[in-house]
Formats: sequence, structure tokens, C-alpha cells
Amino acid sequence: MPDKTVAYFKHPSAIVESSSVGRGTKIWAFAHVLPGAVVGADCNICDHVFIENDVVVGNRVTVKCGVQLWDGVRLADDVFVGPNATFTNDRFPRSRKPTTPVETHVHSGASIGANATILPGVSVGRNSMVAAGAVVLKDVPVNSIVAGNPARIVGYLNTESRQPMTPVLPAGERVGGLTVRGAALYRLPVIHDLRGSLSFAEVGENLPFIPKRYFVIFDVPSTEVRGEHAHKTLHEFLVCLRGRCRVLLDDGTTREEIALDSPLVGLHISPLIWTVQYQYSADAMLLVLASAVYDGDDYIRDYDEYLRARHAHDLQRTIR
Repeated sequence: MPDKTVAYFKHPSAIVESSSVGRGTKIWAFAHVLPGAVVGADCNICDHVFIENDVVVGNRVTVKCGVQLWDGVRLADDVFVGPNATFTNDRFPRSRKPTTPVETHVHSGASIGANATILPGVSVGRNSMVAAGAVVLKDVPVNSIVAGNPARIVGYLNTESRQPMTPVLPAGERVGGLTVRGAALYRLPVIHDLRGSLSFAEVGENLPFIPKRYFVIFDVPSTEVRGEHAHKTLHEFLVCLRGRCRVLLDDGTTREEIALDSPLVGLHISPLIWTVQYQYSADAMLLVLASAVYDGDDYIRDYDEYLRARHAHDLQRTIR
């Protein structure tokens, strides 16, 4: 039966030395919470969990059996940690030679699968999912699904996926059907003759802005992720000249994936769309046309900041 003198439930065989445990939290058999730990409200701390001193656990967090949360681990609200998941906090551990723990952040709504290993200093993004047994060596992007050893992105949550496409509409026409606000696909014209093939785009036809800059992305290892940002005012036009890659589009409400695998398809990305490019083929070459010269202040690189900016933009449009 719960102890009526405290605001949380502690199993008789659990050891709870911390005075910072939130209301409604349940701490089960043989769990041990050290004095400096902070555990939020409505958490479920299962059997044989160890929580060290410099640990912060948010609200409504579930930590399944056999997990150790070492100094430096930060679990935000609504995180799930599966059985026997392993956290680490020292990049170069040596016996009896303690160092300052490296902080590891698991952001709100993320899930860590059973037996996954999270290396020190990693950030597991908001609402992301780490598959069972994955070994996470690098930061996990927002809303992504990662699996394997080393962990790689295999998809994104709640995302409509569009298969690789060979355009069938007449040259120059806009391809409809994208659900993300401010994004559009264009069918680019092509000319074939004995000398080879030529594709092009023209402002006012199938290029929706006047480019001021271009850059080309190539030789990207298949494990790497590009993008992970939005722009405040910049327009971009993406054409995969060779090979293939996948582009995630997120307008703060809807997410959609586009597979770019043809130089005959152009993808227009308006301002305030969060984008990620991943799963580049070894021979991929991605051309990006931009509506302005480089300006670091135009980038939004934090997803929560992006959501605030998008909300403010949408609210302003509603008022107008």
C-alpha cells in the first residue's frame, strides 16, 4: 500500500534517498534513488532501476526494469526508457579515475528501446524513437526513427512517404499533392538528342524565384544527415542531379518525405519549413538554388524555436 506520509508510492524494498520526487510517481521493488536526483510527477520507475545523484527526470517518464541513470543524464517530460537500456557518461572511463560526467539529453516524448546503448553527450531529439538494441553514437534528430549499430535513421514518425518518382506530367508543370504548406514539386523539361540530354528551369515557369546563390552537396556518407533547420526568409529549389536522397518536410503540423531520384524533378521549399536530407546514395549530387546569399542569421536550427516562429507566423496571417 502507498505510504500516506509522502506524495508518491515507494515499494517497501525500494531505497529512495532523494527528497525531490514528484506527486503520483511510483518507485517499484529494488529501485535505488540517490539523494541528489530529481524525479518528476507521475513517473513509473520500475524494478531494479538505479538513479544516481546528478540526474533529472521529468514528468510522466517511464523507466523500465534494469536501467541505470548515471550522473549527467537528463530525461525530459514523457520519455520512455525500455528494459536494460544503457546510458554512459564518460568518454574515456578508467577505474578509480573519476572525471566530470558528460550530460546526455533525451528530449520530450522520445522513446529508447530495450537494450539500446546511448553514448555520453548525445542528444536524443524530441518525439524520436531509438529501436531496441541500437547503439547511438551521434545526436538523434527530432521525430526520427533510428536503428542498428551504429544507429542510423531509417525513417520519420507520422510522415507521409512519397516513393521515388519519374515525372509523367507535361514539362514545366507543377506536381500537386504535397500536404506540407509552402512546398511544391515541379516537373522539369528535358531535351534528348544524339549528344545527350539537357534539363533546365526558367524563372516564372518552373523556377518560382530568382536565384542569388547555388551550392552542391555530394560525397555524403549514407549515415550522415544534412539540413535539420528552417529558414526565416530564404526560398530553396532542390534538384537531385545524380543518385538519390530523401528529404523530410515539416511545417509544424504536417510532415512528408520526398524521395528525389531524378534531375527532372525540382522541389521548392518556402521559408519556415523544417527540412532534413538523409539516406544519400553513394553517387548522390544535390543541387540547391537559393533566393539570397548566405546569411547565418536566417537559419533556425532549434526545432522548438522553429515551432514558436511558425506559430507566430501562422497567428499573424490569421489576424490579417
